[in-house]
Amino acid sequence: MYLHQSIHVTDWFQILFTENRGMAFGMELFDKLFLTSFRIIAVTFLIWFIMKQIRKGVGWAFLTCLILIMAGAAGNIFDCIFYGMIFNNPPAPMVAEFVPWGTGYESLFHGRVVDMFYFPLVEWDWPSWLPLWGGEHFIFFSPIFNFADACISCGVIALLLFFNKKVARDEE
Repeated sequence: MYLHQSIHVTDWFQILFTENRGMAFGMELFDKLFLTSFRIIAVTFLIWFIMKQIRKGVGWAFLTCLILIMAGAAGNIFDCIFYGMIFNNPPAPMVAEFVPWGTGYESLFHGRVVDMFYFPLVEWDWPSWLPLWGGEHFIFFSPIFNFADACISCGVIALLLFFNKKVARDEE
Protein backbone atom coordinates (compact mmCIF):
# COMPACT_ATOMS: atom_id res chain seq x y z
CA MET A 1 0.00 0.00 0.00
CA TYR A 2 1.11 3.56 -0.51
CA LEU A 3 0.96 6.20 2.21
CA HIS A 4 -2.65 7.14 3.13
CA GLN A 5 -4.13 4.47 0.87
CA SER A 6 -7.32 3.03 2.33
CA ILE A 7 -9.08 -0.30 1.97
CA HIS A 8 -12.77 -0.01 2.83
CA VAL A 9 -13.73 -3.14 4.80
CA THR A 10 -17.04 -1.92 6.26
CA ASP A 11 -18.62 1.49 6.91
CA TRP A 12 -17.08 1.42 10.39
CA PHE A 13 -13.70 -0.22 9.63
CA GLN A 14 -10.94 0.63 7.17
CA ILE A 15 -7.35 -0.39 6.71
CA LEU A 16 -5.63 2.96 6.27
CA PHE A 17 -1.86 2.98 5.82
CA THR A 18 -0.25 5.75 7.84
CA GLU A 19 3.12 6.32 9.45
CA ASN A 20 3.07 7.66 12.99
CA ARG A 21 5.98 9.91 13.98
CA GLY A 22 4.94 10.13 17.63
CA MET A 23 3.37 8.13 20.41
CA ALA A 24 0.01 6.45 20.78
CA PHE A 25 -2.68 7.79 18.45
CA GLY A 26 -0.17 10.10 16.74
CA MET A 27 0.61 12.35 19.71
CA GLU A 28 3.97 14.10 19.26
CA LEU A 29 5.01 15.34 22.70
CA PHE A 30 8.71 14.54 22.73
CA ASP A 31 11.74 14.27 20.44
CA LYS A 32 11.83 10.98 18.50
CA LEU A 33 15.17 9.85 19.96
CA PHE A 34 13.89 10.49 23.50
CA LEU A 35 10.68 8.59 22.76
CA THR A 36 12.49 5.57 21.30
CA SER A 37 14.97 5.53 24.21
CA PHE A 38 12.11 5.76 26.71
CA ARG A 39 10.35 2.83 25.00
CA ILE A 40 13.51 0.71 25.23
CA ILE A 41 13.91 1.50 28.94
CA ALA A 42 10.21 0.77 29.57
CA VAL A 43 10.37 -2.61 27.80
CA THR A 44 13.56 -3.52 29.69
CA PHE A 45 11.80 -2.66 32.96
CA LEU A 46 8.71 -4.66 31.92
CA ILE A 47 10.84 -7.72 31.11
CA TRP A 48 12.50 -7.46 34.54
CA PHE A 49 9.12 -6.98 36.24
CA ILE A 50 7.55 -9.93 34.38
CA MET A 51 10.47 -12.18 35.39
CA LYS A 52 10.02 -11.05 39.00
CA GLN A 53 6.29 -11.84 38.85
CA ILE A 54 6.96 -15.29 37.36
CA ARG A 55 9.33 -16.06 40.26
CA LYS A 56 6.60 -14.94 42.69
CA GLY A 57 4.20 -17.38 41.04
CA VAL A 58 1.51 -14.90 40.03
CA GLY A 59 -1.39 -16.10 37.90
CA TRP A 60 -1.30 -16.43 34.15
CA ALA A 61 -4.01 -13.80 33.59
CA PHE A 62 -1.95 -11.05 35.29
CA LEU A 63 1.15 -12.15 33.38
CA THR A 64 -0.78 -12.12 30.11
CA CYS A 65 -1.71 -8.46 30.66
CA LEU A 66 1.91 -7.55 31.35
CA ILE A 67 3.16 -9.54 28.37
CA LEU A 68 0.61 -7.85 26.06
CA ILE A 69 1.90 -4.44 27.13
CA MET A 70 5.55 -5.48 26.78
CA ALA A 71 5.04 -7.16 23.38
CA GLY A 72 3.13 -4.18 22.00
CA ALA A 73 5.81 -1.75 23.14
CA ALA A 74 8.53 -4.00 21.69
CA GLY A 75 6.71 -4.10 18.34
CA ASN A 76 6.57 -0.32 18.18
CA ILE A 77 10.26 -0.16 19.13
CA PHE A 78 11.12 -2.42 16.19
CA ASP A 79 9.43 0.02 13.81
CA CYS A 80 11.09 3.06 15.44
CA ILE A 81 14.56 1.57 15.27
CA PHE A 82 14.61 -0.23 11.94
CA TYR A 83 11.72 0.81 9.69
CA GLY A 84 13.32 4.06 8.54
CA MET A 85 16.61 2.30 7.83
CA ILE A 86 15.25 -0.34 5.44
CA PHE A 87 12.43 1.43 3.51
CA ASN A 88 12.41 4.39 1.16
CA ASN A 89 9.68 7.04 1.30
CA PRO A 90 8.31 7.65 -2.21
CA PRO A 91 5.38 10.00 -2.88
CA ALA A 92 1.93 8.46 -3.37
CA PRO A 93 0.83 6.51 -5.33
CA MET A 94 4.23 4.78 -5.38
CA VAL A 95 4.75 2.03 -2.81
CA ALA A 96 7.72 1.99 -0.40
CA GLU A 97 10.39 -0.57 -1.20
CA PHE A 98 13.14 -2.33 0.71
CA VAL A 99 16.46 -0.55 0.28
CA PRO A 100 19.97 -1.53 1.36
CA TRP A 101 20.57 -1.15 5.11
CA GLY A 102 21.03 2.47 6.13
CA THR A 103 19.82 4.02 2.88
CA GLY A 104 16.17 4.40 3.95
CA TYR A 105 14.25 7.56 4.63
CA GLU A 106 15.46 8.02 8.23
CA SER A 107 18.36 7.25 10.56
CA LEU A 108 18.55 4.58 13.27
CA PHE A 109 16.09 5.17 16.17
CA HIS A 110 14.12 7.79 14.18
CA GLY A 111 11.79 5.60 12.11
CA ARG A 112 8.03 5.91 12.08
CA VAL A 113 5.56 3.38 13.43
CA VAL A 114 3.19 1.93 10.84
CA ASP A 115 -0.49 2.30 11.82
CA MET A 116 -3.35 0.84 9.82
CA PHE A 117 -6.55 0.12 11.77
CA TYR A 118 -9.16 2.86 11.49
CA PHE A 119 -12.61 2.58 13.07
CA PRO A 120 -14.73 5.65 12.25
CA LEU A 121 -17.62 4.20 14.26
CA VAL A 122 -20.02 7.13 13.99
CA GLU A 123 -19.85 10.23 11.81
CA TRP A 124 -22.07 13.28 11.67
CA ASP A 125 -22.15 16.95 10.86
CA TRP A 126 -22.91 19.29 13.75
CA PRO A 127 -25.93 21.55 13.13
CA SER A 128 -24.81 24.93 11.81
CA TRP A 129 -26.61 26.80 14.63
CA LEU A 130 -24.27 25.41 17.35
CA PRO A 131 -21.91 28.13 18.60
CA LEU A 132 -18.61 26.17 18.82
CA TRP A 133 -18.88 23.29 16.38
CA GLY A 134 -21.59 24.50 14.02
CA GLY A 135 -21.23 22.96 10.57
CA GLU A 136 -18.16 20.88 11.58
CA HIS A 137 -17.82 17.22 10.61
CA PHE A 138 -17.33 14.89 13.59
CA ILE A 139 -15.92 11.35 13.65
CA PHE A 140 -16.30 9.31 16.83
CA PHE A 141 -13.13 7.28 17.45
CA SER A 142 -10.86 8.64 14.76
CA PRO A 143 -7.43 7.37 15.96
CA ILE A 144 -5.53 5.11 13.58
CA PHE A 145 -3.55 2.41 15.36
CA ASN A 146 -1.71 -0.88 14.86
CA PHE A 147 -1.78 -4.33 16.45
CA ALA A 148 0.97 -3.36 18.92
CA ASP A 149 -1.09 -0.36 20.10
CA ALA A 150 -4.11 -2.66 20.53
CA CYS A 151 -2.02 -5.06 22.64
CA ILE A 152 -0.84 -2.22 24.87
CA SER A 153 -4.35 -0.79 25.24
CA CYS A 154 -5.99 -4.14 25.96
CA GLY A 155 -3.28 -5.06 28.48
CA VAL A 156 -3.60 -1.75 30.33
CA ILE A 157 -7.42 -1.84 30.32
CA ALA A 158 -7.46 -5.43 31.60
CA LEU A 159 -4.98 -4.51 34.36
CA LEU A 160 -7.14 -1.58 35.41
CA LEU A 161 -10.39 -3.55 35.31
CA PHE A 162 -9.29 -6.81 36.89
CA PHE A 163 -6.04 -6.25 38.75
CA ASN A 164 -5.93 -2.68 40.04
CA LYS A 165 -6.34 -3.84 43.68
CA LYS A 166 -3.61 -6.45 43.21
CA VAL A 167 -1.17 -3.87 41.77
CA ALA A 168 -1.92 -1.44 44.62
CA ARG A 169 -1.42 -4.24 47.18
CA ASP A 170 1.90 -5.28 45.60
CA GLU A 171 3.20 -1.70 45.75
CA GLU A 172 2.62 -1.46 49.55
